[in-house]
Amino acid sequence: MYNKYIKRMIDFILSLMGLIILSPVFIILCIWIKMDSKGPVLFKQKRFGKNKSYFNIYKFRTMRTDTPSDMPTHMLSNPEQYITKCGKFLRKTSLDELPQIINILKGEMSIIGPRPALWNQEDLIEKREQYHANDIRPGLTGWAQINGRDELEIEVKARLDGDYVKRMSFLFDLKCFLGTITSVLKSDGVVEGGTGELHKEDSL
Repeated sequence: MYNKYIKRMIDFILSLMGLIILSPVFIILCIWIKMDSKGPVLFKQKRFGKNKSYFNIYKFRTMRTDTPSDMPTHMLSNPEQYITKCGKFLRKTSLDELPQIINILKGEMSIIGPRPALWNQEDLIEKREQYHANDIRPGLTGWAQINGRDELEIEVKARLDGDYVKRMSFLFDLKCFLGTITSVLKSDGVVEGGTGELHKEDSL
């Protein structure tokens, strides 16, 4: 009952409330982005969604317009050179993710779930398939995000997403939500170009 009906209802109500309450923040960030660098305020990118569907995810633009498109940040040789001044702050605080409230309202995403993979991240998509993590709506945040985020290797991230699928419930979603607040405040796991950094540090 929760997974099929209640979760979607909660997503819709909370995202609608969030969009209304946070509208002043949206306006301030839009102005800052426009003043900081040339280009659009919002950034759209093709992502892998529920049941092998695709959708355009929305984010506040944090990188220059000449950044290579459809390439994960960790695959850029020097991601820092493309990130704008305000973009660095937005990424560190995760405020760049706020426009995904629109994706949640549209039913393309959920508040809690596996982070949506890029359409060409075949390694992550394939690993998630083994754990049935591609069968549910991707989320704004999730179990993997509060257990390492950018520092996690692909296999570990996919396995944690699979754990979420098995344990999905209202109480577990609440645990992920509260854990996300703590992680954001501490900026835990935010490493530009850092997929797998946790393992790399252990091996040094």
